[in-house]
Amino acid sequence: MKTSNNLWYWLPRILAILSIGFVSLFALDAFNGNESLFAKVQDYAMHMIPSLILAGILALSWKWERLGGSIYILLGAGLIPFIYSLNHNRNGFSAIQSLNVVLLINLPFILVGILFWISYKFGHKTQVSK
Repeated sequence: MKTSNNLWYWLPRILAILSIGFVSLFALDAFNGNESLFAKVQDYAMHMIPSLILAGILALSWKWERLGGSIYILLGAGLIPFIYSLNHNRNGFSAIQSLNVVLLINLPFILVGILFWISYKFGHKTQVSK
């Protein structure tokens, strides 16, 4: 496998791991407050569910790049209205702040999906040409 093919193979996987790690940081918010340690651990586990789902999609993408890439693109694009309205309406962010949050959270997963498709294209070409 050529170096450029290695890059296209590893880039979406590394970016997905970093993005999942970033989303997982929000789960640490569960440890704020005056609840008992047991309640905080329960909240933490509940907040980790999105990260576990994203990690499951990554595992799927590792084997089936087109399917996983499509799921990442649909998930990233499909959650844009929800993330925007959550931050704009519930948290009271301005429109620009809400768009920044959308870009920070959703754009990496859309990019990961596109990169998985590119990885499939370059990996598939090398297998066919052998």
